[in-house]
Amino acid sequence: MTLKLAKEKWPGRVLEMVIGQDPWAVIAGGDNTLPFHHFEGEMANRPVAALEIWDVEPTDWPEAIKAQFEGVLDNPVAWAKKCEDYGADMVCLKTASANPEGRNASPLEVAATVRAVAEAVRVPLIITGCGVEEKDVQTLQAVGEAISGYNALLGCATANNYQAITEACMLHGHNLIATSPLDINLAKQLNILISELDLPLNRIAMDPLVGALGYGLEYAYSIIERSRLGALGGDKMLSAPIICFVGQETWKTREARTEQKEEWGAQTRRAILWETVTAASLALAGGSIFVLRHPETLKQFNEHILALMKPNSY
Repeated sequence: MTLKLAKEKWPGRVLEMVIGQDPWAVIAGGDNTLPFHHFEGEMANRPVAALEIWDVEPTDWPEAIKAQFEGVLDNPVAWAKKCEDYGADMVCLKTASANPEGRNASPLEVAATVRAVAEAVRVPLIITGCGVEEKDVQTLQAVGEAISGYNALLGCATANNYQAITEACMLHGHNLIATSPLDINLAKQLNILISELDLPLNRIAMDPLVGALGYGLEYAYSIIERSRLGALGGDKMLSAPIICFVGQETWKTREARTEQKEEWGAQTRRAILWETVTAASLALAGGSIFVLRHPETLKQFNEHILALMKPNSY
């Protein structure tokens, strides 16, 4: 007896976001079916991955990552080029130097660094702030102007500072990361507020915040999955592609940071697997853009995605 698979047809789809400039532009989103359900619909674009860099040398990154970027951690331009050499689809530059509790670099200083990185690499850029909302507004406004026309992805905009950052994106032709704290209703509301400022939904990337394996992954998975189901069901305000900052969550877990431990095995291998499994899981939930830290994670993640992107015969 032949078994005929039941196939779901969805009225909606995830919007496509274009990041960067041709011929190196990256396209994220565009699905009209659940992740990798090639037998039911179209997954036009594979999930894409960026490697994360900072504009100041990180002091708390494990040696397992630092060793991969030896000699360039204090030089964001050289670091970005190294990420390009590793095969990253994009480079995600965190403007950590702007933090008032650290170097407290001025917006113009940060913007000059970002501009130098943008001119040095061909791949698109994701630019994130230092995490202090008021300073991020000033920084991202200056950065947006410095790389006007580069069609970068800027963030993160929250319910408290989205207006100024959205205006910078509209004025200088960039996309926007909208961050909300693991709540689908708050994510939808922020998208509504941003779209009311006339930024098209296909220029918004949703950042619902994520948890690493063993640290809230299941909850993050469910939020992303519900968002994708909402988009496929026709809810336009949930149809923006989702970005997942996997690296920053994974590499602060004790499993990734704890050095050699007999019952846990080698730290580097363990940490890379922790990051890879987290990213792969969130890709199955519906994430479109991933920010990673270790080059080996990038390699393993891309190999996994490539296998999943091959349509099966049904």
